[in-house]
Amino acid sequence: MILTFGQSGQLARELAPLTGGACLSRAEVDFETPGAIADAIAHHRPEAVINAVAFTDVDGAEDAQDRAFRVNEAAVGELAQSCAEAAIPLVHLSTDYVFDGSGSRPWQPDDPTGPLNVYGHSKSAGETLLRAAQGPHVILRCSWVVSPHGRNFVKTMLQLGSDRDTLRIVADQIGAPTAAHDIAGAALSIARQLKTAPEKSGTYHYQAQPHASWAEVAREIFEQAGITCAVTEIPSHAYPTPARRPLNSRLDCSATEESFGLEMPDWRVSLKQILVQLGHA
Repeated sequence: MILTFGQSGQLARELAPLTGGACLSRAEVDFETPGAIADAIAHHRPEAVINAVAFTDVDGAEDAQDRAFRVNEAAVGELAQSCAEAAIPLVHLSTDYVFDGSGSRPWQPDDPTGPLNVYGHSKSAGETLLRAAQGPHVILRCSWVVSPHGRNFVKTMLQLGSDRDTLRIVADQIGAPTAAHDIAGAALSIARQLKTAPEKSGTYHYQAQPHASWAEVAREIFEQAGITCAVTEIPSHAYPTPARRPLNSRLDCSATEESFGLEMPDWRVSLKQILVQLGHA
């Protein structure tokens, strides 16, 4: 059994049908309760674990630092230690926000991190504890997760674009929206491979292609959904938020492709599938 921590988030909801529903909810395992994770590992004795739990409210983390670090750092350390002690492969989802967003070249997995916000710092700290546990693991950094579930950019644009004639969208943050369904499939494939090839352990990137700005993504959403809404491009400083966002969220995924035989998806194709599920295509 491959066990997923998380049940209601975007990624966990896509993993559930792929893993036969072996997903633990917060009611079953609270990442803010010390000892709960170790008890769950001992009880279920999984063949591999995928961690889809995180404090993901980027702006909210600025005022909830203790919770963000408890879930994204301390709990990840506990999970990593429990898995390492039992030699259980662990796939942990992380983020492009561990980088400072400088430059324009895609970030390599071994590039120095430099988070701009509390969320990024907490995720980076969790990565550090996971590596220190020295068990078979993959840290899989992704970007701009979208799906038919929860809150995300696609659903926000569909709502706002249907109500307005024009929207001002940030155009100097470059990355790629990556579908939770695609990430789930990749994480599951990696978990299965780690069971027989623990030497593949390490930090990897998984990001859809091609790279684009939020403004470009918004235009594609409107075009595919048949929504008439003009997009006015603005710089990040014209849309201030509590947490700073990196400008360059491009991720180099070549190591992931080479080590695990995974092809990076085209986000425009994945977007079409999301829109179909949402009844907008």
